[in-house]
Amino acid sequence: MNTTDSQDTRHGAAVRGAGLAPAHLRVLVAVSGWLALAATAMPGPAPLRWIPVLLFTLFGPGCAALYPQRRGPAAGAGLEAVALAAPISLSLGVLAATSLFLVEAFSATAFLVSLAVFTTVAAALPGLPLPAARRGGVEHSERTDRGRVTGGGT
Repeated sequence: MNTTDSQDTRHGAAVRGAGLAPAHLRVLVAVSGWLALAATAMPGPAPLRWIPVLLFTLFGPGCAALYPQRRGPAAGAGLEAVALAAPISLSLGVLAATSLFLVEAFSATAFLVSLAVFTTVAAALPGLPLPAARRGGVEHSERTDRGRVTGGGT
């Protein structure tokens, strides 16, 4: 077993230790958009109405695109996935909103349905490969340590 496989196994065990198996996390991400859409049916400007919508719009599509890796991201890629989830989600939200405006069909419901459909489909597919997931945190630290010892650059 190589270093990347052992890191993937440790991360998978950490996710399972937290009570979430990778399959459960995929289902949670896939359902999050539909829960946000259901929250809009609540009357008035209650926090239980806008908080799920805000959280889904900010993190849902990005998590669906990045996280559902087969064995979970490597140890060094967890922070990278969290840091990229929000900008990717907001970018997808801007694309959805702009598309809906261009066809003159924008509404909050249409916006949330389009993002929920994307999130559901993306959660069923493998996530995008992250650079840290490919190189692994251990390899990066070994390369940095080697550069300090020899005095060379990385």
